Amino acid sequence: MTAPLLSLRGISKSYGQIRANRDIDLDVAPRSIHAILGENGAGKSTLMKLIYGVEQPDAGSVSWKGEPLALASPADARRKGIGMVFQHFSLFETLTVVENIRLVVPGAKSDLAQGIRKLGRDFGLEVDPLAHVHALSVGERQRVEIIRCLMTRPELLILDEPTSVLPPQSVDKLFETLRRLRDGGVSILFISHKLEEIRAVCDRATILRSGRITGHVDPRDYDAHDLARMMIGRDMPQPMPAVAHSGGEKRLEIVGLDHRPDDPFAVTLSDVSLTVRAGEILGIAGISGNGQSELAALISGETVLPREKSERIFMMGKDVGVLDAAARRRLGFAFVPEERLGRGAVPEMSLVLNSLLTAHPSGLLKRGLVDTPRAKAFTEACIRQYDVRTPGSETEAGALSGGNLQKFIVGREIMLSPKLLFVAQPTWGVDIGAAAAIRRRLVALRNEGMGILVISEELEELFELCDSIQVIHQGRLSPPLVTRDTRPEEIGRYMIGAHTTAEKVPA
Repeated sequence: MTAPLLSLRGISKSYGQIRANRDIDLDVAPRSIHAILGENGAGKSTLMKLIYGVEQPDAGSVSWKGEPLALASPADARRKGIGMVFQHFSLFETLTVVENIRLVVPGAKSDLAQGIRKLGRDFGLEVDPLAHVHALSVGERQRVEIIRCLMTRPELLILDEPTSVLPPQSVDKLFETLRRLRDGGVSILFISHKLEEIRAVCDRATILRSGRITGHVDPRDYDAHDLARMMIGRDMPQPMPAVAHSGGEKRLEIVGLDHRPDDPFAVTLSDVSLTVRAGEILGIAGISGNGQSELAALISGETVLPREKSERIFMMGKDVGVLDAAARRRLGFAFVPEERLGRGAVPEMSLVLNSLLTAHPSGLLKRGLVDTPRAKAFTEACIRQYDVRTPGSETEAGALSGGNLQKFIVGREIMLSPKLLFVAQPTWGVDIGAAAAIRRRLVALRNEGMGILVISEELEELFELCDSIQVIHQGRLSPPLVTRDTRPEEIGRYMIGAHTTAEKVPA
């Protein structure tokens, strides 16, 4: 039997009273793609941080190529040949792509830029090396992280949700590359909640539940339903059936919107029109970096229009193009941004204080001061109703796993009972059980008459959720396509610009 590249024995890690990992035994074989499966809070991220040197175990031992391994830092891990792409990115927003990569990979900028372009072509991870990171979408930033890691030539590559915001046509190409890396001698630890992907690309899977390993399996021997049951310890919830609604009142209307951002690397929006009605979910599909971030900023109020461009964005019948985010929220608007840390939550603040960021008008202030009991009760209700795995309401947002933070932010916004809810990437990085629960809740809200706009790069998610879908490509929106009458292949053609978008959107 071939000796493992990486071997863990009896690994345990606790944070106060929380036991994140308990007696973990794990072997990663050479030339293998090994999946790590588990719900949010199961201990996956902690285990990967231990392997990468971000954290040190309280007990147990690690071996690398048969020799004892003790890592004091990620730099130690990289020197040994271990690379990792985190779910939360570690890029400097004011630097360009190539400048960020140069912080880790030595070399001349011109040589690195050439290497970035080549890896982008090979992996389906195209990104402009000279673009500033602050101008990139979340999906593009993930591409930069993957490319930066690959340029260090790792022997073990840890990927945390690597396909979560990649377009469908890039996923297969990425998988081909992962297989080539495996065949060339690189082992891969693959963290994903997309069970069909794990079955398609992984040789082995280790299942974590509540910090313990509950099994090692060959995922190709099980269907996705069986893997989900092993992962969450119960059967999956059934989808919420949609209730037919006749045309309700307009909750969001955008009419012929043109917008050229000040940032030269941002996407210009051209003749954008859409309508979201009460009792309807409209989805926006598209490959990352085609104007989703720019459109989201205009709808949320992060970017406001000049007064000469008024009467382009309406909420609940009122022209809001020149109103800021707070004014739009007072009309009954709520927003879940795609970037959780920084825009959806402040990592250094407690969950109670993060609740106040958007929920303060909901009776959480008294004479301008925080009503602490009410704020805590609101936060604890959100934690309870949305199954946020956390030690308590005073936990800092940055201490939560990505999926649990997403559940908290989604729950916080829904609890405001908005008339119009805008959710960007609702289940990005969320495990299959939590994703199903979020989608079920969105459909229930739609059935109750809420107007909902969803931006997602997950076609399967959009087809499950939405009454109609529009596709954004190079800053232009397609006509609305009725979901039940549309095939994914047709959406895909719009995503790559194979259809014209000259047809006007009906009001």
